[in-house]
Amino acid sequence: MSDDKKCGCGSEFAKEMPIPEVNFSTFIMSLSSSAMVHLGEVADPSTGKVDYSPVLAKQSIDVLALLEDKIKNGMSKDEERLLCELLYNLRMKYVQKTKKS
Repeated sequence: MSDDKKCGCGSEFAKEMPIPEVNFSTFIMSLSSSAMVHLGEVADPSTGKVDYSPVLAKQSIDVLALLEDKIKNGMSKDEERLLCELLYNLRMKYVQKTKKS
């Protein structure tokens, strides 16, 4: 059984869900939405429940702050290398997994 079927991602509902284009604006809006969910300002779209999780809210806010800093000040060579290697490895895993489907 594939991982998609285990988590329910292979359901008809998931297949019908539109996936927004991944760009910087949608990415930061997603992080902001996560922070709002964790602050208890809006319901979690997956459960419909409103919960307050300050640790998770802080993490989302900190990620946004980190992005702001890296945009303003740039990455170090070590950070660039790490990101490049992580992306390469993830892309290769993705290709391997999708070839099996």
